[in-house]
Amino acid sequence: MYLGLDIGTSAIKAVLVDDAQSVIATAETPLAISRPQPGFSEQSPEDWWQATLASIDTLKAEQPKALAAVRGIGLSGQMHGAVLLDAFGKVLRPAILWNDGRSSAECRELEERFPALHQVAGNLAFPGFTAPKLMWVRKHEPDLFARMAKVLLPKAYVGFRLTGEMVEEMSDASGTLWLDVGRRDWSDEALAATGMSREHMPRLVEGSAAAGRIKPELAARWGMENPPVLAGGAGDNAAGAIGLGAIGANDAFVSLGTSGVLWATTDRYAPNPQSSVHAFCHAIPATWHQMGVILSAASALGWWANVAKEAPGDLLAPLGDAPKAPSRATFLPYLSGERTPHNDTAIRAAFVGMDHDTGRDELTQAVLEGVSFAFKDCLDALSAAGTRLTQADVIGGGSRSRFWIAVLASVLGIPLNRVEDGERGGAFGAARLARMAATGESPAEICLPPRRLETIEPDPVLQQAYAERHALYKALYPALKGVTS
Repeated sequence: MYLGLDIGTSAIKAVLVDDAQSVIATAETPLAISRPQPGFSEQSPEDWWQATLASIDTLKAEQPKALAAVRGIGLSGQMHGAVLLDAFGKVLRPAILWNDGRSSAECRELEERFPALHQVAGNLAFPGFTAPKLMWVRKHEPDLFARMAKVLLPKAYVGFRLTGEMVEEMSDASGTLWLDVGRRDWSDEALAATGMSREHMPRLVEGSAAAGRIKPELAARWGMENPPVLAGGAGDNAAGAIGLGAIGANDAFVSLGTSGVLWATTDRYAPNPQSSVHAFCHAIPATWHQMGVILSAASALGWWANVAKEAPGDLLAPLGDAPKAPSRATFLPYLSGERTPHNDTAIRAAFVGMDHDTGRDELTQAVLEGVSFAFKDCLDALSAAGTRLTQADVIGGGSRSRFWIAVLASVLGIPLNRVEDGERGGAFGAARLARMAATGESPAEICLPPRRLETIEPDPVLQQAYAERHALYKALYPALKGVTS
């Protein structure tokens, strides 16, 4: 029996997985986000810990025998967040999250101080990444920075509370800008550029390797026969890839979660930061990946549902299974700025092209299409980086909508696969990593792909129509930037 924990932004999710890789129980505890100023986004690490305890306690109440038999625990987590600890392991301030935009100036400073950053770290300096956040703290909270002894990412902090060990793995570490992604080791030069050193960093392991054992008192709390092994784990997207079996070169998926990801597994380090493509380590050895990332995917539909005062499912129901033509309205989904390909934290969203006859259904379709056009920007950026995708699986909450997948297939021009359990997310992948850490089994043995329920092909007529709409979408960005940035 294996336990996967996903340290997300909106909730802590826990899954129990048996030896046949069947999910036998799940639990979820919600989280809140604090936004103390415009563009700021923070959470209390203690909230993650209490929600983790609550989720596992729920599993104990529902499946005490299964939980007692757990041999390994794996962690998936929201990436890039900065947890600052003092010399006694105490949290110094609320964690600054992945969608926090305060450190744009520090990104420019970091690239000036360390010109080799793009090649070493494989990425542009985005405000969401961890290193610029620490530069902001050093500048604006110098006394606190001076007291800082360690910096942990969100899931590593939960791992610290579980084991007492400060450990990070390669996929999450890739999103800090402190990792030499090709060498899979901390970069002394990148650390020095932010006024830090290896002493501030946790030790590194591969995601499928053991990172420690659960504290005996916690194992006793949950009735576990022996303290389970804790795996290195994975950043949320890498954990999703492990859950999908996306471990071979050119395996690809689209994640329609709160944010959106277009993922391609690679067998080598292949950076191309000029296209705002992320090049990260995978959570298994000798494997990397490229990603295009958009900051608002399913959350854009959630925002529109809130404005329309309807549940997302009620908005989608009238649309049917596939579009007949593009919406006459165009939506640019920049509610939180955008990452790929623009690296623009200041840009904001807009509807364009409405008239007196524009109704709710047409605007709902426009939201789905706008997010899909943002994914097309990601696909073009990956193509510029030398990666050609021929198909992809679709996961995340948005994968429930066949209509949305049909739109996305025609916009991207590639077949998309609806898969079984497409919403189970990072926690299932974390449980697979836990099993590998506990048993020594290989990724090829454990990371099997899910059953594909349906392949949705691009509609040739819609493909051409959407190509024209995407050209309009791209032309609107510079005009919108002139009035919102």
